[in-house]
Amino acid sequence: MIDATFDDRDGFIWMDGALKPWREANVHILTHGLHYASSVFEGARAYGGHIYALSAHSQRLIDSAKTMGFALPYSVEEIDEACRQTLAANNLTNAYVRPVAWRGSEQMGVSAQRTKPHMAVACWEWGAYFGPEALKKGLRLNIAPWRKPAPYTVPVRAKAAGLYMTSTLSKHAAEDAGYNDALMLDWRGQVAEATGANIFFFKDGTLHTPTPDCFLDGITRRSVVALARRRGIDVIERAIWPEELATFQESFLTGSAAEVTPLAEIGPWNFQVGEATLQLAQDYSDLVHGRITGVVPVPSTQS
Repeated sequence: MIDATFDDRDGFIWMDGALKPWREANVHILTHGLHYASSVFEGARAYGGHIYALSAHSQRLIDSAKTMGFALPYSVEEIDEACRQTLAANNLTNAYVRPVAWRGSEQMGVSAQRTKPHMAVACWEWGAYFGPEALKKGLRLNIAPWRKPAPYTVPVRAKAAGLYMTSTLSKHAAEDAGYNDALMLDWRGQVAEATGANIFFFKDGTLHTPTPDCFLDGITRRSVVALARRRGIDVIERAIWPEELATFQESFLTGSAAEVTPLAEIGPWNFQVGEATLQLAQDYSDLVHGRITGVVPVPSTQS
């Protein structure tokens, strides 16, 4: 990763329909998205110049904005093209791609009917999210001090900026205590996800994962479910309680940033960095690099 702050870099950011020099892609201090979290975003990865599941990310950005009450003036195809243009303008082939949309500064206060929607796309080099040794050693997680809220309290289907406040607090608490990340429970006390990635568990050859009823059914999550079923692995989406973690042999996280990253520890429970997890990590790598075809990220049957 480039050793520079994110506001002071060479390159270009696509913003409201045109490429701008990186340092000039700014918003006003009274932007509604800054004060009231009326912002949605995506995270995708490019491998060898190809952005994996790009249209799925673009569609989710549109859907998230709609859930938040504002319509983007761009189609899926136009957002896809903006992402490709940004990647090419920065001469990148392997990169993280961040589309983001927000309400502007035309109105201040909780109400936002007079604001205009804005959108930008940035991309940058970003290696393994948890570092190069994570795939070998597995991550250490503690239990987050914050919980995922009930779906009737916040728009859990949107990838909205405001929903990540407790993720940041939980990740800081984990890192301050010497862990890599945190496992977040939901408002019922059931296993939900990590601070920015979905979670899976292997038990006797069967893959278990929490039902995504109060957190995102991630695009990488869907891809891994499809890859597991391609190998004949039974995948069970269900409520998982923390006391069950002692019965699982392997565990891993999934996400566009995290990709497939094994876990070694969650609080008092330990896991193997086992063959089943490593095989799915390799399958996912093969998928995003185009060595596996015909596998699409299928939405959860439970959501």
